[in-house]
Amino acid sequence: MAGGRTERGSRRHARAASAVVPFPRGAAGDRLRLARFVPSGRALLVAFGVVTVAVALYAGAYTTSVFAVEHVEVLGAPPEIGREVEAATDGLHGTSLVAVDAEAVAGTLRALPSVAGVSVDRAFPHTLVVRIAPERVVAVARLGHSSWLVTGTGKVVREIETGTERAYPRVWLKRGIVVRLGGALPVTYTALTRALAAATEEKLPRRVKAVRATGDELTLVLRRGPEIRLGEATDLGLKVAVATAVFRHVEHGTAYIDVSVPERPVAGP
Repeated sequence: MAGGRTERGSRRHARAASAVVPFPRGAAGDRLRLARFVPSGRALLVAFGVVTVAVALYAGAYTTSVFAVEHVEVLGAPPEIGREVEAATDGLHGTSLVAVDAEAVAGTLRALPSVAGVSVDRAFPHTLVVRIAPERVVAVARLGHSSWLVTGTGKVVREIETGTERAYPRVWLKRGIVVRLGGALPVTYTALTRALAAATEEKLPRRVKAVRATGDELTLVLRRGPEIRLGEATDLGLKVAVATAVFRHVEHGTAYIDVSVPERPVAGP
C-alpha cells in the first residue's frame, strides 16, 4: 500500500513538472500591430535624404548670391525719410535675403528720429520691402538761426534750413536750451506741441501760425481769423473741437474764441 501511494505521487509530480504554459496570444498580436507603424529601413533612408537635401538647399540660399539683396523698396515714407532709410540699409546690398535679420533691420530703422514704426519683409528673389510709419510733425521749433521739426510729443525729428517748411506753426525756444535729434523738447514746451497736435487733428478752419503761452494760459494764433484761447493745457482735444464748431458761427471781425471752459465758449470782438 505504501509503495502504491509512493508510485502515484511520483506520477503526479512528473505530470506537474512537464506542464506546458501557452504563450499569451494577445501580446504577440500587440507586437504585430505595433510593427505596422514602425517605418521600414527604406522609408527612413528616404526621409533622411529629404532632410539632407532641404538643409543643403537652405545652406546654399543662406551663403550664396542666388537671393542677394539688389533693391530696398521703401513704402509709406516721404522722400527725405526714404533717403534716410536707404542710407541705413545700404550695407545689406549683396546679402542673401535668407540671411537678413528682419528684426535687427527694423530695430536700426526705429532708431531714426523721423521713424515712428517700421516693418521689414522679404520679396524674393532680390527685394527687401520696408514699410515706414513716419513721425507726425506739428511744428517748427526755432532757436536763434536754427530750426527743427518736432512732433506733438515734443520729439525732435529733423533739423531744417531756417525759413523753410513755412506750412508749420512756430514754437520759439529760449536761449540756453539744448536741442538733440531724437530727443524731446523740455517739458515746458510739450504743452505747446500738444496744443498744435490737437489743432492738426481737428483741422481748424484756419491754419495755425503759432502757439503762445502766457503763464499757464495757451493761445493758438491763426493766420487769419480769431485767436483761440485754450486756457490751461487740459482737455486740449475737446477745447479745439469746441472752437472748431464755434468758428463756423462767429461774425467777421471776431477777435477771439475763448474755450478755456469748453462747456461755456465765448467769442468777442
